[in-house]
Amino acid sequence: MAKENGLITAQVLAEELGLSVETVWRYTREKKIPYIELGSKQYRYRLADVLNALGSSTVKKQPADYKASANKKYTYQDYLEMPEEPGYRLEILEGMLVKEPSPNVPHQRVSRRLARILEDYFWEEDPEGEVFIAPLDVTFHDVTVVQPDLFYVSGAQKEIVKHTRIDGSPTLVVEILPPSGSRKDRLQKMQIYQKEQIEHYWLVNPEEKTLECFHLREGVYALIAAGMDDDVVEHPILNGLSIPLSGLWK
Repeated sequence: MAKENGLITAQVLAEELGLSVETVWRYTREKKIPYIELGSKQYRYRLADVLNALGSSTVKKQPADYKASANKKYTYQDYLEMPEEPGYRLEILEGMLVKEPSPNVPHQRVSRRLARILEDYFWEEDPEGEVFIAPLDVTFHDVTVVQPDLFYVSGAQKEIVKHTRIDGSPTLVVEILPPSGSRKDRLQKMQIYQKEQIEHYWLVNPEEKTLECFHLREGVYALIAAGMDDDVVEHPILNGLSIPLSGLWK
């Protein structure tokens, strides 16, 4: 529940303040804002108390870190015909071409370490499933082509695994945010993954040292587990999946 007894989650607080969730996590860790810690490192906030601590009820929203083309709706065929650009990653989000710098070294370290955890877990839980690491295209309806940093396709979804791409919705998608944070991953991609009924969506921020696990409930993503710094995140739905965050950041 987003709001209970006047308490709100970090995600709701970020929306109210026009900040990224990464900033809320950082303010929490640095004790710049008041919070209430529930069990298992779950944090809740009172908006009025946070506003008083910040000394202002108006916070400037961060600009989006991607650019849209208003002149053309791109397709998967357009994507295939695009020349490669060294140092950049291209995606198409519902017809909009997105160009971003390639991942950096800390990003790749976190990706490799988390992939190892997921590989070990799903090898035991679902030997027919597969964990994939970018770059590998995932397509939806010919107008969306994404390259999730990590994703898991269950053994029951084998039909979506093609020779050159994944054509359909994986069970789990993980996006690792760039150093500046990414409204694209938190807003636009989240909406796409939600619409495509991807059951689990995770956001990892190596710079802020945070992990957020979302689960699709009645067609909407709900934050069901989160941690930061050296927390150990125990996933409440993927039984037995334990993620020691300190191992991702070292």
